[in-house]
Amino acid sequence: MSLNDPQWGNRGNDGGGDKRPNQGPPDLEQLWRDLNRKLSGIFDKRRAGGNHGGDRGDLRPPIQFNNRFLGGGIGLLLALVVVVWLASGFYIVDASQRGVVLEFGRYKESTDPGLRWRLPYPIQAHELVNISGVRTIEIGYRGSEKNKVLKEALMLTDDENIINIQFAVQWFLNDPVEYVFNNRHPDDAVMQVAETAIREIVGKNKMDFVLYEGREQVAVNAAKLMQEILDRYKTGILISKVTMQNAQPPEQVQAAFDDAVKASQDRERQKNEGQAYANDVIPKARGTSARLLEEAEGYKKRVIATAEGDGSRFRQIYTEYAKAPEVTRSRMYLDTMQQVYAGTSKVLIDARGQGNLLYLPLDKLLQAAGAATAAAPAAGSQELPAAARPAPVASSEVPPQVVEKNETRSRETLRQRDRESR
Repeated sequence: MSLNDPQWGNRGNDGGGDKRPNQGPPDLEQLWRDLNRKLSGIFDKRRAGGNHGGDRGDLRPPIQFNNRFLGGGIGLLLALVVVVWLASGFYIVDASQRGVVLEFGRYKESTDPGLRWRLPYPIQAHELVNISGVRTIEIGYRGSEKNKVLKEALMLTDDENIINIQFAVQWFLNDPVEYVFNNRHPDDAVMQVAETAIREIVGKNKMDFVLYEGREQVAVNAAKLMQEILDRYKTGILISKVTMQNAQPPEQVQAAFDDAVKASQDRERQKNEGQAYANDVIPKARGTSARLLEEAEGYKKRVIATAEGDGSRFRQIYTEYAKAPEVTRSRMYLDTMQQVYAGTSKVLIDARGQGNLLYLPLDKLLQAAGAATAAAPAAGSQELPAAARPAPVASSEVPPQVVEKNETRSRETLRQRDRESR
């Protein structure tokens, strides 16, 4: 019944009599009559075969407000309410969700994705938990790195230095039952566990390790420690990844820290330069040392071999000397003189001897003969002119002393070659 109904506010009137709109609340009896009339017009079969004559007012006989009609309307209304109440037990679980059914607030069962039904409220209720969505918690900042939260970011290291760390934790659910029943505020629990774990790890390491070479290791250790704590509390939460967004000293000491970092870099650079110089010099020195050692070893072996050869030759000469001392002495003398005068162009003559000595320029003749021999291949088959030919020397003109001397020298040369070959 709407507020614009002309019967709103009428009391005890069936349509006739005085109408007093806006004189008070509607008449409940009249409302029930109207409801029973409408329901009777729908379900009463006798109305379809009734009298069709007379005016239209006769088609609606007055219905009395009695228990029969009242009971029928209440039953239909109660049936409708029961149907709606039972239909309220249907619910849909998405593919990324899991349903948790509660019976009087106690865990009853878990449901998979699809259309599900449970007993309506207040007997049973359900909660939908998203288990595939990745959630993120930010520690030390909010939104961007510029929006710092110093209360969470400032931490103390093992060497009593203060650093500013900002990191993010990504997590999702692996057990919806534990998540629903063992956590009152899951996001706050994850944040507190993450802050506790990172403070413990940072407090056990040096400042340089946390800021530089150990950033990834700190994140890995923090994720492991957080998972252990969450599993101990049975939160049903699985840590996916811990990402270090920023790690630096506080802004108040940033300039001094930059100077210290530059000094450390200069130290490392100088160490690298010294190491490079050492790598260049040390191998060369080792190579030179090895070469000198090898040369010394070769010289030692050569001297030893020479000494052993000289000793062996001396023993052989001594043996021959013991057999014929005079012959051996003369031979040694001649060999020595041959070696001494082998490279000189001087001619020795016996001044004490008598007779004439014809001096021949043997060195000049030998040089001319060598030049002619070298020029012969170049000239081919051409003969030398008579002027260029060396003058023949008659054998009768060579004194016997020179011939004897040449023969002796030839014999000594052959002997020396024979000894060298042996």
